[in-house]
Amino acid sequence: MSRTRRPLLPRPSTHEETFLGHLLRQETIGGAVVLVAAVVAVLWANSPWSQAYDDLRHLELGPLDLEHWAADGALTLFFYVAGLELKRELLVGSLRRPSDAAVPAVAAVCGVLVPATVYLVLNTTLDQGRSGGWAIPAATDIAFALAVLAVVGGALPSSLRAFLLTLAVVDDLVVIVIIAVFYTSSIDLLAVGAALVGLGVFAVLQKIRGESWLWYVPLALGIWWATHESGIHATVAGVAMGLLTRVVPDEGEECSPAEVLEHTLTPFSSGLAVPFFALMSAGVAVHGGGDLVRDPVVLGVFAGLVLGKPAGVLLGTWLTVRLTRAELGDLQWRDLVGVAVLAGVGFTVALLVAELSFTGAEAEAAKTAVLSGSVVSAALAAVILRRRNRVHAGSPG
Repeated sequence: MSRTRRPLLPRPSTHEETFLGHLLRQETIGGAVVLVAAVVAVLWANSPWSQAYDDLRHLELGPLDLEHWAADGALTLFFYVAGLELKRELLVGSLRRPSDAAVPAVAAVCGVLVPATVYLVLNTTLDQGRSGGWAIPAATDIAFALAVLAVVGGALPSSLRAFLLTLAVVDDLVVIVIIAVFYTSSIDLLAVGAALVGLGVFAVLQKIRGESWLWYVPLALGIWWATHESGIHATVAGVAMGLLTRVVPDEGEECSPAEVLEHTLTPFSSGLAVPFFALMSAGVAVHGGGDLVRDPVVLGVFAGLVLGKPAGVLLGTWLTVRLTRAELGDLQWRDLVGVAVLAGVGFTVALLVAELSFTGAEAEAAKTAVLSGSVVSAALAAVILRRRNRVHAGSPG
């Protein structure tokens, strides 16, 4: 007797589609703001006023300069929202069943491993290669990817949007784990203990249904600072608090705390925090000409994003289809090809990992590759997805 094959990508509920549509509209605006901030940073860094840009980045404000406030502070909010999205999708969203969540999760893991391998192969076989940047092309930028999909894919199935959202959140989480494990040179156990105690208090407050911001704001700041001082990258605190936030509404609640916070904080994350990081980090002074094109770091990052990322996502999806009884449902592989190429947009987290991996000219080269690889991936994905959008809309392709 043949077993019933379940759809590979489940169709979200009506509530889920409404929520995702609202989130996509916010991310579209945020993606445009981030793009403007990145363009301003690049133009400023290559203008006669480039020294003013460097002075601004290194302007000290309290314990950190603006560049570190952006990378360690602003991105913590971004990853808190990412943690909320991930937990909500897994517990009450369209991917609450493990068999459904496994599909984008496996695709995300392969989408981390394959571009990292592409980078390592190039940088171990070419002269003057640098293996330390292997994690740079591993993560998908949620804001940019969703923005591109929302602009060119209005008629695409909602399940494809849910797949991209979950894939982007999962691989960002994987990269945050990589940052915590591989980019932590020393650990302050006392600070780690303080952060864990703070997270325990956070979890208890969620358990007893504590609601006052007078508790949460000072507690969140304390957890963030303890994590920063521990030697672990501070953005890990954001993900941890997001995963601890309650996502299942109580009886009588219209929305859970996680959904309320997501609606409230997403505009600040995508409209302020990430653009601030882009302004402080994307200002790459472009120089080197032909040497830059031959740089193994540049080649590794660019190839990892443009070639390795889609290959990894498609490999993970194919393996899931082959090893389980899942099927594509109302999608075709050409739909997934477009999303896999779009996963090569690795702007935000890729820039962060570039800063953690290298310094000086090497960091600038890696950032240049991130920007160019993300632009090429977005352009190729837009072409593919626009054609698929016309097919799903029922018009001639």
